[in-house]
Amino acid sequence: MHKTVLPVGWKVPELFVARLGETAGRQRAMASEGHLLIVLHEPPGPDDVERRGRLFWRGPDGSWKSNTLGAGVQALRKHVADFAELVDNLEDAFQQSRGAEDYFAVLQAIAPLHRTARNMHAALQQARELMPDERDLIVLRDQASEVELAAELLHGDAKNGLDFTMARQSEEQTRRGYEMARSAHRLNLLAAIFFPVATLSAIFGMNLVHGFESFPSPLTFWVVLAVGLLGGMLLTASISQRPKPHQPAIQHRQASPHKDPFLRAAPMEAHGADHHSVPGAAPPSGPAAAASRPASRQ
Repeated sequence: MHKTVLPVGWKVPELFVARLGETAGRQRAMASEGHLLIVLHEPPGPDDVERRGRLFWRGPDGSWKSNTLGAGVQALRKHVADFAELVDNLEDAFQQSRGAEDYFAVLQAIAPLHRTARNMHAALQQARELMPDERDLIVLRDQASEVELAAELLHGDAKNGLDFTMARQSEEQTRRGYEMARSAHRLNLLAAIFFPVATLSAIFGMNLVHGFESFPSPLTFWVVLAVGLLGGMLLTASISQRPKPHQPAIQHRQASPHKDPFLRAAPMEAHGADHHSVPGAAPPSGPAAAASRPASRQ
């Protein structure tokens, strides 16, 4: 018998052994002789390259076993809950994000989690089709759909936040460059006005009679110095004056986070007994979002 990822004590059909290799492979479900085997992946981290498999085996008598989470159908429930908890934690991190680095960290973490949740949903849908009478698979399939939609929405929000932050920083740099160019232009105008006078005074060393000769020397010097400093400060204030900030036409209002990722997903209407739910609509807002829960598809 060739090497396989199945636990040694599992007495599964030979078809399962033939279809599994040394690694778990992609997420999928298979059935044979009343047995059901679901191959899923552990929740991945941002830097994980290999996917570690979680195997869930249902025997003909309805008993469940797993290779890492113990026995019973609660092992499969815990697997889906692990994804929901991670999405919830990343949602909290997203709400606290203040810069491009924070948004990128959330985006880097949610991207592999979103892909794995999407494939988990597809595998549970396949298992539900192979075992149409297993009620627990219907509930878990719907919960996996909600986790997938919550991860998809969070992925889009994080990407939009990162794009907006980068665009705002670029706009701010452009505005500051424009202000510096205006200030430089004003200084150039002042230099153009006073440059000929300063040049002629330096060349000819003019010392004309201006009427200040009869004034006390120290007092006149300090008055002229004070007037010059005051004029310099007024000129500096005039040059460094910033324009009024631009007000967006539409004020952005940040929605409060949902603590339960299942509530964050939009309710999906059932269109048949064995239809696969596809997230395509935006989540509802207001009290209806918290009050409504997706109905289990029969």
